[in-house]
Amino acid sequence: MYDIPLALEDFLNYIETIKGKSENTVKEYRYDLITFFRYLKIRYRLVKKDVSFDDIDIYDIDINTIKRITIQDLYGFISFVDKERNNSNYAKARKVASLRSFFKYLHSKVKLISENPAIDLESPKTDSRHPVYLTLEEARKLLDVVDGQFKERDYAIITLFLNCGLRLSELVSINIDKIRGDTLTVVGKGNKERTIYLNDACIEAIDEYIKIRPTKGINDDKALFISKKKNRLSPKAVQYLVKKYVKKAGLDPNKYSPHKLRHTAATLMYQHGNVDIRALQQILGHENVATTQIYTHLNDDRLRQAVKSNPLSKNKS
Repeated sequence: MYDIPLALEDFLNYIETIKGKSENTVKEYRYDLITFFRYLKIRYRLVKKDVSFDDIDIYDIDINTIKRITIQDLYGFISFVDKERNNSNYAKARKVASLRSFFKYLHSKVKLISENPAIDLESPKTDSRHPVYLTLEEARKLLDVVDGQFKERDYAIITLFLNCGLRLSELVSINIDKIRGDTLTVVGKGNKERTIYLNDACIEAIDEYIKIRPTKGINDDKALFISKKKNRLSPKAVQYLVKKYVKKAGLDPNKYSPHKLRHTAATLMYQHGNVDIRALQQILGHENVATTQIYTHLNDDRLRQAVKSNPLSKNKS
C-alpha cells in the first residue's frame, strides 16, 4: 500500500463508502491521483532528478501544496502522461475524470480549497470504438465445444455470458439464493443491484449444473459457481476457462474475453431481439445511455429499414 497524502486518503474513503464506487474504480482513482502527485513533485522541483518516477514519495504533499495547483498544472499533467507515459486518449480521459472528481470533492464537499482548478478542465476527444463480439454462429460453436470435468458449470457460465450480458465481476459474485424462477439478482458497478431475466437456455443450464454442484466442504455456501478446491470461482479462473474454450472453438483467445462475450450478448439482443436502446441499457446495467449507444452502430441495414419504414417515405408528388 502506498503512503499517500491525507487529502487523497480521505477522498478515496469518501468515494468508496459514501458514493459506493466499486473496488476497481477506487483502485483506478488511486493510481491516477498518485501518478498526478508524483508528476506535481517533478513540476514543482520538489524531487531530485535521479529519483525514478515510481519511487517518488508523495506522502509529504499537504493541503497548502494542493492549494497552489492551477489548471496549467492539470494540462501539464495530461501532456506528461501523453508524451512520457504513452497514455491513450482513453487513459488520459480517465485521468481527467479522476482529477475532476478529486478537486470537486475538495472544493464542494469538504471545502478545503476556495477554487476548483479542474472545473474547466477538458477531456481528450476519444474515438468511438465498435465493440468486438462473436457472430451468432461463432457463439453457438463456442457453446458446442464446452466439455471436460466441469462441463455443466462451464456451460452454465458461457451460457449466462452469451445470453445475459453479465460483467465478469457480476458472474463470479452470483449467490445461489439470488436465483428465483426466471430472475437473477446481481450486484453491478457501484454496488448497485439489478435484476437479470433468465431465458430458457439459462434456466436449463443452471438447473443441470445445480444437479452436480458440490454441496459438502464448500468454503462459501452461497456461491453459485464453485472451483475445484471448493471455493467461489475467481475472476481469473473464469477468464482462463473462457480463453480455453475460445481457443478450442478455433477462435482467437487474445481477441475474445468474458467482456467480449458481454458485448456478444448485447449485440445479438440488439440485432435479433428487437430490443430498443433504453431496454438494452437496463439489461446491461449501464448508468448512462451513451455507453449503450455503441451497439446502435452495429447494424446499418436495420437503421436503413427504420428510415424506409417511415410512412412519409413514399414520394407522392
